[in-house]
Amino acid sequence: MELLLPSRALRLSRLRIFCLLEAATLLILLLVAVPMKHLAGLPWAVSLMGPLHGLVFLGFCWKVANAATLEDVSARMGFKLVLFACLPGGGFYSWKLLDREPASPSPVP
Repeated sequence: MELLLPSRALRLSRLRIFCLLEAATLLILLLVAVPMKHLAGLPWAVSLMGPLHGLVFLGFCWKVANAATLEDVSARMGFKLVLFACLPGGGFYSWKLLDREPASPSPVP
């Protein structure tokens, strides 16, 4: 039985969506939920956004590992994507990096 995979362009577009989701949830966590906890005494904000961001981050890491395994991105690019995901707003830069990714994978020598 042959395994049918989505096209490379579709997989990269899904990875780009995860870049945006990861960056947005991290910024909401840091800029909204943490101040709400410490300034307004509302700890439920962090209790809600912390696990949500963690889940999105794990999904993002899964997509990066999947893209590297299928050779949609290089291992170096995958490392950069995960590194930038650890920085607030870095996912937006990763989104732009993936926009510059070539349409077809480079040939392996």
